[in-house]
Amino acid sequence: MAEHPIQGLMKTAMESIKGMIDVNTIIGDAVETSDGTVIIPISRVAFGFAAGGGDYEAEELKTDHPFGGASGAGISVKPVGFLVCSPTNGVRFMSVESNLFYDRLIDMVPQVMTKIENMLKGGTDEETDLEQLAHPAATDSSHQHSAYR
Repeated sequence: MAEHPIQGLMKTAMESIKGMIDVNTIIGDAVETSDGTVIIPISRVAFGFAAGGGDYEAEELKTDHPFGGASGAGISVKPVGFLVCSPTNGVRFMSVESNLFYDRLIDMVPQVMTKIENMLKGGTDEETDLEQLAHPAATDSSHQHSAYR
C-alpha cells in the first residue's frame, strides 16, 4: 500500500520537532565557578503538535487524489531553577520561583534536625543556632532566589 500524503507531512513535522528538542533543552550546560561549584540550569519544556489533511475527488480521472494538508507545532521553554553542586554546601535545587514556601521548608529540614540533635546532646550556642534558623544568612537560598527573578 502506498504511503498517504498525510504520513509524509507528519513525518517531516516530527523530524523537525526532534531537531529542536533534546536533553540539553531541559538540562542545560553546566557552568563551573572558580570555587568549584557547578551550576546546572533546569527548564520545563512543553510542546504540542497538530496535523490534518483532506482528500478531494479529482475532476478528471487520475492515479492519485488531490490532497490538502497542514501541520503546526508550538513549544514553550520555561526556566524552573538551578541544580547547584557545591563542594562546601552539597547538592541543592534553587528554584527561580520567589514564593516557594514549601521548598524553603524542605531545604531547612536537615538544618533543623541538626540543631535539634545538638540541643538534645547538650551542645553549646543553642540560642545562636536558633537565631540563625530564624534569620538565615545572606548566602541562604531565599536570598539567592531574588537574583533570578
